[in-house]
Amino acid sequence: MKLEVVRPGFSTTVQDLGRPGHAALGVSRSGAADRASFELANRLVGNPSGAAALEVTLGGLVLRASSVTTVAVTGASCPVSPGGMNGPVTLWPGDELVLGMASAGLRCYVAVRGGIDVPPVLGSRSTDTLGKLGPPPLTAGMLLPVGTPGAVPVVDLAPRPALPPSPVLRVTPGPRRDWFADPDELLSTVYTVSPDSDRVGIRLTGPPLARVRHDELPSEACVPGSLQVPPSGRPILFHADSPTTGGYPVIAVVEEADLDVAAQLRPGQTVRFTWS
Repeated sequence: MKLEVVRPGFSTTVQDLGRPGHAALGVSRSGAADRASFELANRLVGNPSGAAALEVTLGGLVLRASSVTTVAVTGASCPVSPGGMNGPVTLWPGDELVLGMASAGLRCYVAVRGGIDVPPVLGSRSTDTLGKLGPPPLTAGMLLPVGTPGAVPVVDLAPRPALPPSPVLRVTPGPRRDWFADPDELLSTVYTVSPDSDRVGIRLTGPPLARVRHDELPSEACVPGSLQVPPSGRPILFHADSPTTGGYPVIAVVEEADLDVAAQLRPGQTVRFTWS
């Protein structure tokens, strides 16, 4: 069973729960940026939580079914035809699943009953956009293999609350917070998400953070959620495909539970931080 990519949207990749445990080799965890939405999509179609699905940036995806297929769309709010979001939808041979443009949030997740059955790399089917591991981003005409369907879905609808327009992300102090004149300045600043953001990192614009140390910092380990501050003084929030090391001071680290919210930040949206 296969799904044909009629239109790939702006940036659509295959993702699962990633490939943790390879940081010593310089390989990032990768995987779905908004894990809660990803896992919900899989539950809605009866898949295991880690089955590979599609991560769609801003919408615009069109898929055509070659046989009877059950799908579900979660994450960023966008028009979906046929059916709608947050519930299983049956596609018949020749039917097309059409995602419009997201009106709130950034990333949608499309799960297919049986999972996207591309070959795993280092134990994961995820596309790592920085390390160039896993399957390439979707292109028109691509045929996506679908695995053997498992359990029959038992959930008809799983409504979710609206995404916050101006999120406040919880952070813990980072290892280099003493390099800054006032680490609490991070909390009092309202940042704006830069258009120059992706799965590797979310660039933030706003007043620069003042440093008390300006010497060279050897590259050191970083994790998703690290708020690294380059010489500009404006933080970069490392995300799903971030490098495993970095050479700029990390002032704070966003809590794992809040990375799903961060994954839905759109360019131009504002965000703040608070100590957890």
